[in-house]
Amino acid sequence: MVAGPVPIKAIPVRHYGRWAGAVVVLGLLGLLVNAFATANINWDTVGEYLTFDTILEGAGNTLLISVCSMILGVVLGVVLAVMRLSDNPLLRSVAWGYIWIFRGTPVIVQLTIWWNLSLVFPNFNLGFYSEPMNTFMTPFLAALLGLGLNEAAYMAEIVRAGIQSVDEGQSEASHALGMSKRKTMQRVVLPQAMRVIIPPTGNEYINMLKTSSLAFVAQYNELYKRSTDISSSSLAVIEMMLVASVWYLILTSVFSIGQFYLERHYAKGSLRSLPDTPIQKIKRMAFSLRRPEVPRS
Repeated sequence: MVAGPVPIKAIPVRHYGRWAGAVVVLGLLGLLVNAFATANINWDTVGEYLTFDTILEGAGNTLLISVCSMILGVVLGVVLAVMRLSDNPLLRSVAWGYIWIFRGTPVIVQLTIWWNLSLVFPNFNLGFYSEPMNTFMTPFLAALLGLGLNEAAYMAEIVRAGIQSVDEGQSEASHALGMSKRKTMQRVVLPQAMRVIIPPTGNEYINMLKTSSLAFVAQYNELYKRSTDISSSSLAVIEMMLVASVWYLILTSVFSIGQFYLERHYAKGSLRSLPDTPIQKIKRMAFSLRRPEVPRS
């Protein structure tokens, strides 16, 4: 009588390096938490001002200027990208010059120029409409132009890279079917280019939320300016910077989650399996901590 195969006794591999690394990281985190807990920081002040009306107003203004500036940057960036890909040398040169100027100078310099534009042009005059520049150039408008026009230069390159990532054969096939250039761009090229455009655009918006803090040079009452105004009177400088940091983290975290699901949506046509959602990742991590059962003989 022939004996059956001997069952294999699988022994899980021990990952001692992972446990050692986890202990080191937890130790460092403990030291960091202890340092902030014992530091000369009035945490009651942080909690008090976290929902202060002035801070909430500043957070709302930060969100408003970020959204408006990003919309301006995306719309103008698409136009500039199309101009750069145009067969017209004049349009290509104008788009290249715009991108060169706005990417080559700091945002804070551009904001300062817009806010002090009345020193060069005392009046805003369109012929049929005239107004003193000091009245016309409000803090919101100066911040919008400074942030939005600068963002358009970066969005133009992002959109151009996305359009060029689509194979030229797609456009040639569309033209062979009788589609115009506009319809080809709208129905064939851009939907495929969105997989390349969306991730950096989401990163640009999150960066815009933080860059909006520079709008204080235009006297726009965003989150950072409101925090510094309070700290100058209460002398709670570090506490107010912590309050501003918490709100910036909240805003960026919310939009980071939205960016993840947007990227996941546009990845449906290019990936065999979609990336796990945060909840799915947590479940998988929790189950992976369980010790796999060893099959018995």
